[in-house]
Amino acid sequence: MTSNPAVSPKAALATAVAAVSAGAILVRLSEAPSSVTAFYRVLFTTVPLGAVAAWRYRADLARIRPRDLAFAALSGVALAVHFAAWFESLRWTSVAASVTLVQAQPVFVALGAWLLLRERVTRRMAAGIAVAVGGMVSMSFGDFLSGVAVGPRPLYGNALALTGAVAAAGYVLAGRSLRQRISLVPYVTVVYGVCVLVLLSFVLAAGHPLTGYPPREWLLFVGLAAGPGLLGHTVLNWALAHLESSVVSVSLLGEPVGATLLAVAFLSETPTPATVVGGCVVLLGIYVTAAADR
Repeated sequence: MTSNPAVSPKAALATAVAAVSAGAILVRLSEAPSSVTAFYRVLFTTVPLGAVAAWRYRADLARIRPRDLAFAALSGVALAVHFAAWFESLRWTSVAASVTLVQAQPVFVALGAWLLLRERVTRRMAAGIAVAVGGMVSMSFGDFLSGVAVGPRPLYGNALALTGAVAAAGYVLAGRSLRQRISLVPYVTVVYGVCVLVLLSFVLAAGHPLTGYPPREWLLFVGLAAGPGLLGHTVLNWALAHLESSVVSVSLLGEPVGATLLAVAFLSETPTPATVVGGCVVLLGIYVTAAADR
């Protein structure tokens, strides 16, 4: 770990988690189509990173091997599906359910590594996966069975959030070994660049306009890029150089909690008891799985 940073790593980590937690609220506040919101979120994050890469990392970009480039592109496609599915899920289910379910990607990373990469699943990991899946079922069907739910189509929204979690796991698995060979800025520039192109194809295929949105929407697009994008995930990557990865991983479980509290404050959206209980079970399962995977 790097010693004596100018900024407190724990303070930076808390700021990053708060910034990431605000992402769902900004998406919900946007009235633009979800694919458009996702496209501009990634585009406005990619532009400054691309400028830095072109200025300081041209040699690193040129050294990326074709095979690594292909896996980085695959990672970018998965990331685009993640954003598209998750942003759309927020239109149909509660913020609490959507953010908790999409945060379950460590569970699907463990499953994917077992199925695709033949990596061993320990008993603790299996227990964590089982607990998380049980919480997902409880969260998704508890409201449905009780007849009390938040959102116009909660089951559909929850399914989209889980799709986003699976896609995020694909993004992690596709780029799992690349970060050992490619530095951060060139890697994310390639991945985000592909992600932008895929999201653009989603927008065009749906026939949504790219322009003509009011100033409020452009502020939300920029806010999503500057907050959850640059201030959130960029600072999280910086914090990994100064804190144990376990501390950062556990801190990320604060995102569903923070997003839920922000939804109560700014959207007057109170989660149902089934969502709260199921969400706590999911977070417990994620924690056990991630801890065992280390």
